[in-house]
Amino acid sequence: MEKPSLKETITNPLSRKTLSQSEFLKLSEFITANYGIKLPDHKKVMVEGRLQKRLKELNLNSFAEYIDMVLGNEETVEVVHMINAVSTNKTDFFRESAHFDFMNEVVLPRLFEEKRASELKIWSSAASTGEEIYTIAIVMEEYMKRHSLTHRSYSVMGTDISVDALHTAVNGVYNMSRIANLSHYLKQTYFLKSKDPNKPIVRVKPELRAKTSFGRLNLMDEEYLLDDMYDIIFCRNVLIYFDRPNQDKVISRLVRRLRPGGYLFLGHSESLFKSEPSLKLIKPTIYQKSL
Repeated sequence: MEKPSLKETITNPLSRKTLSQSEFLKLSEFITANYGIKLPDHKKVMVEGRLQKRLKELNLNSFAEYIDMVLGNEETVEVVHMINAVSTNKTDFFRESAHFDFMNEVVLPRLFEEKRASELKIWSSAASTGEEIYTIAIVMEEYMKRHSLTHRSYSVMGTDISVDALHTAVNGVYNMSRIANLSHYLKQTYFLKSKDPNKPIVRVKPELRAKTSFGRLNLMDEEYLLDDMYDIIFCRNVLIYFDRPNQDKVISRLVRRLRPGGYLFLGHSESLFKSEPSLKLIKPTIYQKSL
């Protein structure tokens, strides 16, 4: 008997679970409606590949079974695993560095000059694996040291929809390649190298981690159940995954958590499409809430 060709082996449902177009549409519509993440047709291969691991883990024989499990019970913990799988968590330390320059040169001097509460509160609303939130904390530390602001303090809250990404952020452990572009001073001041020469990893120093806190949040929630109002909010490179109506809703919810006079930072390819009367454009992708 002839052996099956490589192509036949790959497409054989017994060797590889396949996601039909109709199944993909069911999943993508559910994910967009509940989590705002757009999954256009060209993402089908990516979704299929990532979710195949979940089928194997759950010992399921088809995507149809998987869809019944997830869509039939939205409270199932598998929804969290699914969102972890399809979420894109791309970030870097000091990504879009112009934002941090502006924060240093304009935002922090203005906020510290105002008669605000002694503690400045900052929120990274799509914190991913933590590089952004620790960059913010480094900027704060350096600014406060330069200006001898020992009588002032700050805290940085990080939220994300992906539990896996948040675990990385909380631990603050990264491959050394992640900090390769940082100065020697920043590496020495804010990171600890592994004592094991076979492990090329670093960990954010505990003093910096102590300034941060993390929690899971879905930006599609009708209300953001947070205890605080914030002086600065970062929501960068996440709105691009939402459709226009959901982008407008997310911005409105973020603004509700922004203190008057506070600043909102968006990603370099994002802007406000709907007029937000309380927000003023300061620079491209940087907005200030009216007093």
